[in-house]
Amino acid sequence: MSAQQRRESVLAAAVEEFANGGLTGTSTEAIATRAGISQPYLFRLFPTKKALFIAVVESSFARTAALFEQVAGERTGKAALDAMKESYSGLLADRSYLLTQLHAYAGCYDPDVRVATRSGFRRLWETVERITGLPVDELRFFFAHGMLINVSVAMDLSAVDDRWAQIICSPTFLNPLLEPDGSTEPDGSTGPASSTGPTSTVDELPAVPR
Repeated sequence: MSAQQRRESVLAAAVEEFANGGLTGTSTEAIATRAGISQPYLFRLFPTKKALFIAVVESSFARTAALFEQVAGERTGKAALDAMKESYSGLLADRSYLLTQLHAYAGCYDPDVRVATRSGFRRLWETVERITGLPVDELRFFFAHGMLINVSVAMDLSAVDDRWAQIICSPTFLNPLLEPDGSTEPDGSTGPASSTGPTSTVDELPAVPR
């Protein structure tokens, strides 16, 4: 196995461990063990635990941006945004990806992690802005709604049988292609949920990355 392949193997192991413990609570020994290497070799690839965490943060944002680029293809505007929304559910099926992303924000108490997280978020924003060409207000709402879905999935709210949780997890909130009656429009667009600005109920909000 080449050094690059070993580095990728360590990054994959680090994602799993950091998803559970974050920057502070994760040991390099656990990462090395999962990757099947010694700690000294791990530190030959990444000089510090923080450097490894930052590499994981960077790869997480890069993975999302690359997916958005791929699924958008030649689309622009609302069509491109809808493709990004739909594809994001696949990423969130990987719980380690989701929790590592949230740990990136939680780790912003550290100045270096904060810089890396800002940089990754900036790249993601600029990717969506460039591809879609949509107004800033729509982009802002896209990301804000996406963060609500992130924390909803992290808390597994769909399993909570309380009114507040079920409102947040309603199908028209979580699935950008569903209409309020649960049907899907042939062209993939939404009915009332395609509004470009905030509305009065959760069910009417335009869906965003999950």
